[in-house]
Amino acid sequence: MEAQHIHEDVPGGVPLKMWTRGVPVESEAKRQLTNAARLPIVFKHIAAMPDVHFGIGATVGSVIPTIKAIIPAAVGVDIGCGMIACKTTLRAEDLPDNLAPLRAAIERAVPHGRVPGNRDPGAWQKPPGSVDTAWAQLEPEFAELCRNYPKLEKTNHHKHLGTLGGGNHFIEVCLDEAGAVWFMLHSGSRGVGNAIGTMFIELAKQDAMRHQANLPDRDLAYFEEGSRYFGDYVRAVSWAQKYAAMNREVMMRRVIEAAKTVLHKNFQSHIEAVNCHHNYVQREQHFGEDVFVTRKGAVSAKAGQLGIIPGSMGARSYIVRGKGNPESFESCSHGAGRVMSRGDAKRSFTLADHRAATEGVECRKDKDVLDETPAAYKDIDAVMAAQANLVDVVHTLKQVVCVKG
Repeated sequence: MEAQHIHEDVPGGVPLKMWTRGVPVESEAKRQLTNAARLPIVFKHIAAMPDVHFGIGATVGSVIPTIKAIIPAAVGVDIGCGMIACKTTLRAEDLPDNLAPLRAAIERAVPHGRVPGNRDPGAWQKPPGSVDTAWAQLEPEFAELCRNYPKLEKTNHHKHLGTLGGGNHFIEVCLDEAGAVWFMLHSGSRGVGNAIGTMFIELAKQDAMRHQANLPDRDLAYFEEGSRYFGDYVRAVSWAQKYAAMNREVMMRRVIEAAKTVLHKNFQSHIEAVNCHHNYVQREQHFGEDVFVTRKGAVSAKAGQLGIIPGSMGARSYIVRGKGNPESFESCSHGAGRVMSRGDAKRSFTLADHRAATEGVECRKDKDVLDETPAAYKDIDAVMAAQANLVDVVHTLKQVVCVKG
């Protein structure tokens, strides 16, 4: 079988392996990948996923393995951002014709969105008991972090747990190919993860001014093992990743409870469940070497491991099973990937375009979600075709309700 990826050598760096046959790659994203490939800490090669697109410092949709060092900007500020999906015993015919009450119930159950100003509608005014219980498990380790970094105490940590956020974060009710109902959502480590990411990216840049004179891009500043902030960053990042996974679990339970109040039907959930990060770093073994693998907009796809690749608001999403391809560092894409910036999307599409693209989906159809309209993203089918040797499709989901942050 011919290699499905495109191999490119980078002068003065490691090669790029790109799973991008049949999908567009912007020249800016290519430049970022090349910059990262020239860092002395990168191991073997960089793997670019089919949803690859321009990001801050590092490209979204890239897998960067590093030896005894981590690049905080490659992990980004939405540490642990990812997906959770669970299959239920509900069937398509159990859903009412009018799905608006179901969407309204989910919107009431989970704070979402962001309005600049004093009051944050995306935070709890008073967290419910389930959130307090979850926070109690995260709090001791957080208190430790705050001892060295007291400004983290002033973030919305407790009040953001079990909340969605804004931008491309969403909650969906979907039907699979056999008519089973799934709940799925996309969120990360909220305000506290952002504060941790931002703070350490800044510290890495300050460090780099002293020790990494020839960085191809200041955003690629890294901490080496044994340096002043390395251990603290690893601890902070792994805590934020735990927070993100817990955040998704808490929300999922609330979504299911909300659905039960509207559907008046007793059903089981978590028949098949997946909770996976797609913006994170962890220690792994590849090609016989212990490395840190940063997946920025990529999902772990070890042999047999389940993952989630969502499409856009009006497109299909996929539950996949990894093939454990060593060349991609056992990874796959995390979605369709944007083809245009949020600003460009708002200028390019009309509300009529958006309504047509999301026909049959109970979701917002107003100007504030135009930047998330399906045409702002790559074609999910082309993205899936480009990574056929990374994953197998287990379920194909089509959303019928979409709640946007």
